[in-house]
Formats: sequence, C-alpha cells, structure tokens
Amino acid sequence: MVDREPSISEEELHAYVDGQIAGGECAAIEKWLESHPEDAVRVSAWRAQADAIRARYGAVASEPVPPRFDLDRLMRANRKWSRLAAAVALLAFFVGGIAGWFGRSAWDGSVPSGVVTAEALDAHKLYVVEVRHPVEVPGSEADHLSQWLSRRVGYAVRPPDLGAAGLNLVGGRLLPSPSGPAAAFFMYEASSGERFTVYCRRAKAPESALRYRAAGAVGSFFWVGDDIAFVVSGPADRARLQKIAESVYEQVESRQQTGMIPRVLSDARDRRN
Repeated sequence: MVDREPSISEEELHAYVDGQIAGGECAAIEKWLESHPEDAVRVSAWRAQADAIRARYGAVASEPVPPRFDLDRLMRANRKWSRLAAAVALLAFFVGGIAGWFGRSAWDGSVPSGVVTAEALDAHKLYVVEVRHPVEVPGSEADHLSQWLSRRVGYAVRPPDLGAAGLNLVGGRLLPSPSGPAAAFFMYEASSGERFTVYCRRAKAPESALRYRAAGAVGSFFWVGDDIAFVVSGPADRARLQKIAESVYEQVESRQQTGMIPRVLSDARDRRN
C-alpha cells in the first residue's frame, strides 16, 4: 500500500500566512510548499498583500481608540443608539476609504512602491534558496528567456549583463503579481554563492530615483522608469547592491534610449554626495 502525501487546504495556507500554525503542522505545510510551487506563489502573494496593508495602515491600527468612541461610555449615554449609529457610520467610512484606496490603484493601474518591493522581496526569498529549481529557463538559454518573457509581460525585456559585478546569470522565470500584470524575474549568482535578483513589471507611476529598503538580511533598490518598475534584491550590503542596481539602470537606459535613466542616476548620486 502506498502512503499518500496529506493534502493542505486553502484554510490551512491562510492560517500559515497569518502565523496561526506552529510546530509539526508548520513543518508539514513548508514541506508541501516545496513540492507545490503554485501554492508557494499564492502564499508569497498573500504575504506581499499583507505587508502592503501593514505598511499603509499599520500606524492607524496601533493608535488608541478616542475616548468619545469608548463602548461603555456610549452604552451609558442617553442617546446611545444614535451614537452607536454614528460609530458604525464612521467605521463604514474608514473601511470604504481603505477599499477606495486599493480600488483606485486597480482602476488607474497605479501601485504604491512598497507593494512592488514587497512582491519582489517575497519572490527573492522564495527562490534564492532553491537548489534544483531556482528558475524556469536557465541562463544558457538567455535569448529564448528574453523572447518568452517579453511575449508574456507585453514589453521588451532582457536580463542585464552583470558580469562586471562578478555575477553570472542563473536564469529567469515568469511570476504572477497580486496587484498588477505578470512580472519578469531574473536570478544571478556570485562565485561565493550569493544570489541577487532583478524583478520588473508594469506599474503606472511617476518616474522615481533609487529607493533602498532592507528586510532583515535582504536589501533592495526600487525605481520606476517608462512605466516599468524595477527591484534589484540581494544581501543587505547597501553599497554593493547599489552598484549592481546602477548597472541595471544604465543597461535599461541604453536599450530604451529614453534619456530618463541618466537623470535618475544623477539624482541618486547627488543625494549620496
């Protein structure tokens, strides 16, 4: 008789993302994700969405409730029902505001930089630890990789040459995005074994200069040029990571010839000096 691998439900995956699974159950889910990449991508997308919400509204959620909304006080008041109705209306207004903000992004195609960066960091953390299947198309098939990803994401995309930075192309893959179009994802590896990734997707947003963000041992540089958002991620060595990001900047500019990248690079260097 053959033992079958236990199935993991969607409810259990949500509980895992919310940190409500511990011990042996958590280990079982992590083992499941290793052999089920589609579920792993869904979990990564849920985490990115949760990070975006916390980044935008975390401060509001931690604020103390104003005394005028204290439930005991409202219940003791002579006009308790009218005040409760006002509180409900206020809550509905707040929830509607949240929905309106995210709906606005979906409607006009714009997206906060923190959302794209969170997506890229989650993808980076998920795939850089893979030994046998870190990418879908290997770096030895760079031309095929470029043609395939360009067709799927809807714009010309090619893996940057980072040999001057001591990085070899491992390969790339196509990624779904919970808040926008599909994304192209390239992975590079140094002789030391350290891995770096370049994530890019369409994002209707103003042109921006380099923005650095660190999440534990991982750092990233984000920017937008010609309605394409880029995130370069790797070990949180800011100076080294910035040189790699600038190399990607320059190569993108030389291919698109928009004239935007030199200005953005200049802005970033001026802030450093």
